[in-house]
This record gives sequence, C-alpha cells and structure tokens, in this order.
Amino acid sequence: MGTIRTKKRNAQRRQRLPKGENGGVQILLIQSVEHLGRQGEVVEVKLGYATNYLIPQGLATVANDHHIRMVDKHKAKLAEIQHQRMLGLETLAKALGELSVTIEATANEEGHLYGSVAAPEIAVALKALNYDIKHEQVRLQGPLKETGLYTVKLHLGHEIEADVKVWVVPTVSDE
Repeated sequence: MGTIRTKKRNAQRRQRLPKGENGGVQILLIQSVEHLGRQGEVVEVKLGYATNYLIPQGLATVANDHHIRMVDKHKAKLAEIQHQRMLGLETLAKALGELSVTIEATANEEGHLYGSVAAPEIAVALKALNYDIKHEQVRLQGPLKETGLYTVKLHLGHEIEADVKVWVVPTVSDE
C-alpha cells in the first residue's frame, strides 16, 4: 500500500515540474548554485537532481508563471535598493575627495617617522570626522614613513573609490 502512494506522489511531482527542451525539467533557482546558475534564473536539470536535491534543499522551486513574476518583482526592488546605495556611495566619495586629514606622528628633524602611518591610523582619523571607513577600505602602497602630504585611495565598494588627502605632521612636543 505504501509503494502505491509513493508512486502516485512521485508521478504528481513529475507532472507539476515543467518539461524543458532537452528532456529535463525547468526549475527556478531561489539561491545561486555553483556551476548551474544565479538566483532568479530558470534552468533545466534532470528530474532526479531537481526532486532529490535542489527542491528539498530550498535551492530551487517550480518554474511557473507566478514564481517567475514574484522573482522579477523582487529583482526590481533589489535593483532599486542597489541604485540608491550606489548614489550614496558616490555622494560619500565626492565628500571624501574634498577632505583633508591630519595625522600626527613622532618624527626626527629630517621628517622621517620613528614608526609609520598605516591604514588603521587613517581609518581612525576619518572616524574622528564622522566617516565610517574601515581600515580594509584604505588602499596604501605601503606604510607612510615620512612627513608630508599623501593622496590615499579609499575603496568604498562596487568599484567606487575616493581619494583623500592625508597630512602626516610631526608631533609637537611641549618642552
């Protein structure tokens, strides 16, 4: 009796999955699957791969019109959010491009620093000016070892970069 129910259930599953052009079934990817496709794409796979792995793991669903319309609406919302984020990053890049940061460091009379100024110090200086920049976003060719003016690149994300001027000045001692 159990085998008959299982066969009926499997037959119903096969009927619900739309057939592809190459003999497989068409499914809609809920999440990106390596070597198969990206989230929101309709792909064709073998029936067993769809019913035994992709659908039970929550990686895919049946590619019907309703699901495809839902994914398209979701993609439109994500595109709008991404667009707003890009505008925010561009505004931040423009503001940072007009900024100048001063960092004090101990140096000798010739202007050589006893230590160096690296990405964490620049990030801290920017945070003091209310810019939320992490030290991973600061792109230096190497540590700054002399006093002077440097132009430092900041990678804000999504190929948006900003140049900020960094003044490294010697620490003033109270003697």
